[in-house]
Amino acid sequence: MGAWRSILTDAADSLLVPFRAATSKTAQRAYLGTALFTLSTLFLLGASSLAFIVFYNLYIPKIGLERTIHLQFGNEVPPHGSAQLSSSLASSQPYDISLLLHLPRTPANLAAGNFMIDLALLAPQSPSVSTAHILPSSFGPANSSMSVLSQSRRPAILTYASPLVESAQTLSYMPWYIIGWKKESEALEVSMFEGVQFAKGWRNIPDRARVVIEADEKMQFYEVFVKIRARFQGLRWILYNYKLTSFAIFTSAFFGVSLISSAVIYLIFTFWLSPSPKDEPESQRKIKSEPQEPDTKTFNPFSISDLSDTARAFPNRGRQNRLELSGPAETRTIKNESEGYLEETTGIQPLAAEADDEDEGYAGSSTWRDSGIGTGIEEDRRGVPRRRKSSWGT
Repeated sequence: MGAWRSILTDAADSLLVPFRAATSKTAQRAYLGTALFTLSTLFLLGASSLAFIVFYNLYIPKIGLERTIHLQFGNEVPPHGSAQLSSSLASSQPYDISLLLHLPRTPANLAAGNFMIDLALLAPQSPSVSTAHILPSSFGPANSSMSVLSQSRRPAILTYASPLVESAQTLSYMPWYIIGWKKESEALEVSMFEGVQFAKGWRNIPDRARVVIEADEKMQFYEVFVKIRARFQGLRWILYNYKLTSFAIFTSAFFGVSLISSAVIYLIFTFWLSPSPKDEPESQRKIKSEPQEPDTKTFNPFSISDLSDTARAFPNRGRQNRLELSGPAETRTIKNESEGYLEETTGIQPLAAEADDEDEGYAGSSTWRDSGIGTGIEEDRRGVPRRRKSSWGT
C-alpha cells in the first residue's frame, strides 16, 4: 500500500511540475511584463494611426470644390452673382478654377456671340459687411470694403452650327426630346485660373467668388457653377496618390518616435523617483567591504598566541593533576583541582617548588613546551633530564 501511495505521489508531482512552473512568481512577473508591453504597444500603435489621420486631414486640402452661383438680373446691370467658398482652401497650394455655364440654345444666346466672364476672388469680410453690391465700380456703386485677391476675365461662346446641321440634329434627337432625356442646351466649361496660389495668412485665403457676365445681348442661363480643383505637388501628391503606402510609412515613423520617447520618459522618471543614497537611512546603507590584506604571519606550533580561544583540558595518568588551558590572550594557568582534596585526605603537601618551576617556565617563555606531565620525566632548568619525584615519596 505504501509503495502504491509513493508511486501515485510521484506521478502527481510529475504532472504538477508544468503547472507549478506556469504559476510560479517568475512566470507571473513575466506574464505581467508581457501584458503591459502588449497593451503599451497597442496603445502607441493606435495613437500613431490617429496621429497620421489627423496629420493627413490637416495637411491635405480637399481635392475638389464646387459651388453654385445664383445670378442676378435686371436694373440695367449685367447678370452677376456670388458664392461662399469653403474654408478648406490652403495657402501655398496651386488651384485650377473654372466656371461651368449651362445655357439654352436660344436665338438670343446664339446672337450674343462672344461674351465676357469676369471672376474675382474676394478676401474675407466681417459679418456686418453687406454683400448686396458686389459689382465692380464700372457697373455702378461698389462696396469699397471688399478686397479682391485675384481676378480673371475670359471670353466664351456657344458652339456654332449651321441651320441645316441644326435641323438634322434636332430631328435625330427628337425622341429623346419628347421623352425628356435630352434638352436643347449646351454646357460650357471655361477655365479662369491655372495654378493660382494664395499667400499665408487667413486674410489672404479667398472667402467668396464673384461672377459677372458681360454681353451685348440679354442672355439666358440655366445654371452657373464655380469649380475649384487642387493641383497637388511634392509630398501632398505622394500622400494623396499612395494612401496605403503613406499610412504604413508614416505610422511606423510615428510609432518609432513614440516608442523611443516613452522609453526615454520612463528612464527619466525611474532615475528621478529612485531614492538616492543620501535619502536612505543609516541602517539600510551597505557597509563597503574593504579588501583584506593576506595574513603573512608564519604559524608557530609552539606559540600560545596561535591556540584557539576555546579552553581545553588535558587529562593525566593516575592521580596526577589535570592540565587546563584558557584562551591565548590570557595567561595560561594550571589549575590543580585535587590539591585541596589530597591535602585533606592524605596530609601530603603538594609539590609547590615543582609547580612553581613549571609556572616560571610558562611565565618566562612565550613558547609553549611540553611539561612532561604523564611521563614522569621533566627537564631540568640546566637542560639535564631527571626523574620526577612521586607524590607518594617513591
